[in-house]
Amino acid sequence: MDRDDRVEPLSEADCLQLLRTVPIGRVVYTEHALPAVLPVAFELTPDDRLVLGLRAGSSLSRALDGTVAAFQADRLDPITRSGWSVLVHGRAELVRDEADRQRLLRSGPRPWCGGGEERTFARITPELVSGRRLVAAGQALHRTR
Repeated sequence: MDRDDRVEPLSEADCLQLLRTVPIGRVVYTEHALPAVLPVAFELTPDDRLVLGLRAGSSLSRALDGTVAAFQADRLDPITRSGWSVLVHGRAELVRDEADRQRLLRSGPRPWCGGGEERTFARITPELVSGRRLVAAGQALHRTR
């Protein structure tokens, strides 16, 4: 970024609103004691929890269950050098309630990879939410509200 480009912090409310505008993000988790990152389809529930669409029995679904994970999503424009990025940290758990699972099977996010197989879902309950808006020199800041 140029010296005149700005990185401006976003409020938690703005971060959650921006997450509702994109269907794909990246989940950060631990695999074999190392950080791992994978793209995932997701949605934000009315109570502001992230629901990730996963392949049932995948190493990702096993690695996420009962752990602290991070989730990042963004929308960046390389031409205007602007956009936003949101990072969420929280506890991840597989959806085990059968009524919730059936509802999510009908209308929830589909796995980004290998969607033809049996699906499962993980929820991340946000504990820390942060974000940044990237504003190129000479551009006005656009509020999300």
